[in-house]
Amino acid sequence: MARIPAAERRTELVAAAVRMIAAHGVDGATTRRIAQDANAPLATLHYCFATKEVLFAAVFEHVTAQYREVLARNDVQSDVETTARALLRGVMEWYLANPDFGAAIVELISWAQRQEGKQAEMVYNEAFATMRAILEAAATDAGQSVDPKTIDELTYIVSTLSDGFALNWLVFTDRAAAESQIELVLGVLDAWMAANLGDVPRPVAPAAKASPEEALRSLVSWVSVD
Repeated sequence: MARIPAAERRTELVAAAVRMIAAHGVDGATTRRIAQDANAPLATLHYCFATKEVLFAAVFEHVTAQYREVLARNDVQSDVETTARALLRGVMEWYLANPDFGAAIVELISWAQRQEGKQAEMVYNEAFATMRAILEAAATDAGQSVDPKTIDELTYIVSTLSDGFALNWLVFTDRAAAESQIELVLGVLDAWMAANLGDVPRPVAPAAKASPEEALRSLVSWVSVD
């Protein structure tokens, strides 16, 4: 049997850990279960990850990277409202398509809060910073004048709405209902943006110059008036 490279084996073990955490919680995601799910010897897991905490740190990094990739994939590079809608829809659809990630994130955040350090805060802060940078760039590229406080609030709204959607989907697992709720959640975002971004200054397009012929006709019309 061909030997699997260490980097590939680590990736498989992290993916298996996500599935086991989602299915059994952090405490139930034993190294033995994770190794079995990854079809790897237990000794290999301990070779790749010295402790369970090191493995879970890699899981945090993996989940954070996946979230960051979803945001980047849904950066439509348009105005701030269109971009915010695309980010929110993209994250909700990602949760819908990957329930293991959503369940694992909830478990990991709860576990991290009981540990030393600020790992859970770091994950949220990085996700917030990534989303905020995308929204700020969208406003700049579209020539919209949106103050930093409003960008912060919009980032928070998008994050909170997506988190609430994820929890509801994990509890009820009703795909048909969740798909229709995506539009409902987007409607809430639209209402907030209409109330808070409706008067955002936008660049004024320069007036088109009249052709010499049009200018002449205008002048003739003016001097011909009785």
